[in-house]
Amino acid sequence: MISSVTICLVPEVKGGPFVFSGDLPGSIRKASALGFDAIEIFAPGPEAFDPTSLRGWLKESRLTLSAMGTGAGWIRHKWSLTSPDAAIRQQAEDFIRAMIDTAADFGAPAIIGSMQGRWGDDVSRETALGYLREGLNRLGRHASEKGVPLLYEPLNRYESNLLNTLADTADFLKTLATDNVKILADLFHMNIEEVDIAAAIRGGKGLIGHVHFVDSNRRPAGLGHLDFTAIAKALRDIGYNQSLSAEALAYPDPAAAAAQTIAAYRRFFA
Repeated sequence: MISSVTICLVPEVKGGPFVFSGDLPGSIRKASALGFDAIEIFAPGPEAFDPTSLRGWLKESRLTLSAMGTGAGWIRHKWSLTSPDAAIRQQAEDFIRAMIDTAADFGAPAIIGSMQGRWGDDVSRETALGYLREGLNRLGRHASEKGVPLLYEPLNRYESNLLNTLADTADFLKTLATDNVKILADLFHMNIEEVDIAAAIRGGKGLIGHVHFVDSNRRPAGLGHLDFTAIAKALRDIGYNQSLSAEALAYPDPAAAAAQTIAAYRRFFA
């Protein structure tokens, strides 16, 4: 499995669940020095960095890009794939498509998390899921043309009311016309929604394409109450060999959070 750490480039969410914030080249060098294999970038848009420069920094540090988040489309513009407004749904798709293109140039997938939206008010659950299905079909096919999967992240009930568990998400993805949409299993969200995290992981065999490696309280792995021995065994049992990416609070500070994460990775997964 691949160790990865998050770098946030969106000032509005500095202090959120990201180990490093700002200073992309400096954060990359710090991640490399600690022994990470990859980085995950949360960017405000595809223009947030120069691709040539990023390629050079990654090569110099012997790191890869594990994934790229799209949540800034919601944070900055309130775009979502399930908005009752067709124009907003189109803006959401256009933004995600651009992020897919940017990430795919590095062989990495894009993540759909908060941009999935929610149902309520003017949109019924059935209608919202219909909008989501249409968007994921188009975006999943686009990502396939770029040679990468598309990642869909089930969120906890306080952030979205669409699909909250891995089982519900797996059932929904099976209704898509594309098989290129994979599940991002975020251990923080799973701690809220799943009865048994290890069992949920086993149930997602063949569908999990990325893992957010974080503890129950959204602090770095090992600083909460999750049973990482059981989680590691479940991931090995399903043959998972993709990224474990630390989308965690920088607690007590970025350097300590990164060091705690890589130590937990080595203890349970290396």
